Amino acid sequence: MINQRAFVALLVLLYALSGCASFRTLDAAKPGKPLIYSGTRLDWYHLNGGCCPMDRFGAEPPTYALLDLPFSFVADTLALPATICAELGLGLNVSGGL
Repeated sequence: MINQRAFVALLVLLYALSGCASFRTLDAAKPGKPLIYSGTRLDWYHLNGGCCPMDRFGAEPPTYALLDLPFSFVADTLALPATICAELGLGLNVSGGL
């Protein structure tokens, strides 16, 4: 049987990933929005009382932005090479599979 602490940790992780600002901002199709560290910037913008996140980032911030901030920072750091290329307008032309 699964440990109760492990179950709670799994629920917190699943919640964090489903509401992660990084995934929300990178998935938003808003031209001219920031891409580099966009999820972290959205969380920080919301925590500092930003007025219009949809206009600036193309996505709503998560309900618990302070809880999401470290997860977004990690996700944005992992996506940094791709977001830099996208910001510079470089196509990666990546394909997968065999």
